[in-house]
Amino acid sequence: MTFRLSSDALRLAIPALSLTLLLAAVFWLQPRAMSYVGLNLLFNLAVPIALATIAQMIVMAVNDLDLSMGAFVSFVACVTATFLRDAPVIGVLILAGAIATYAGLGVVIYLRNLPSIVVTLGMSFVWGGLAVLLLPAPGGQAPDWVRWLMTVKPPLAPMAIVASIVIALVAHLLVMRSSLGVLMRGIGGNQRSVERAGWSIVGARASAYGLAGLFAVLAGIALVGLTTSADANIALRYTLLSIAGVILGGGEFIGGRVSPIGAVIGALTLTLAGSFLSFLRISPDWQIGAQGAILIIVLALRLMLNRLEKREKRR
Repeated sequence: MTFRLSSDALRLAIPALSLTLLLAAVFWLQPRAMSYVGLNLLFNLAVPIALATIAQMIVMAVNDLDLSMGAFVSFVACVTATFLRDAPVIGVLILAGAIATYAGLGVVIYLRNLPSIVVTLGMSFVWGGLAVLLLPAPGGQAPDWVRWLMTVKPPLAPMAIVASIVIALVAHLLVMRSSLGVLMRGIGGNQRSVERAGWSIVGARASAYGLAGLFAVLAGIALVGLTTSADANIALRYTLLSIAGVILGGGEFIGGRVSPIGAVIGALTLTLAGSFLSFLRISPDWQIGAQGAILIIVLALRLMLNRLEKREKRR
């Protein structure tokens, strides 16, 4: 039991250590980044990535995978830059309908026993097509309140860091402390046992997908608040970034093993990795590969921990 606790602690410590080492390297390469303004620039885009990562983590908690995350966030960004600014009521209704659609996907995937990868991949084309219909070319404008919220300057730390801490705490309470969170992770761990206990799997999966849709909507709104405009392809990379952030933060594809705090740390690490590689004057074409290398290293350390845990159990 003692080893299991220390193993879980190390599982969370790995992404934290990765972020710390990466941040130290950035400060060594560019000492001017060690300031309020510098940190704000480094983690400027961390908030929408962290929100998308939490959305992906919730889907992964029920043993599913969402390949439409990037397209959905792009669609939300287009709605935010158009309807949410010019016709707020219609914009809110569209976003509410999008969340309801997400919840419906969870129900359809379960009732029809469909692979989540196939369904969400198909939906990515739907969301992408709707985004193009809304904004055939880059444009639109962020609502004033969204822009203010994303550019406000708290006294002690940049908004990106403060918001990331709030996101991590809220997600931790929802996923790790609430009854819904326990139910979602229970479905990921052993769905039959949860069903035998009398819980509604359909309702739980609908709630999980709906909650994921809510966080994804917040990611799209936050992204427009930072970029001030939108594009149908503005967040396509978020699909892979969100999956990588969950894995980097200690989550797993099966078993309902997720870590909200670790997921946010993973998102921050991926955000910082881009700045670190830029300081090294590495071409953007190679940055994605370098981020993948960081993920592989972390996964290798995780594999070592799993093997040590199995050896200890055998003893």
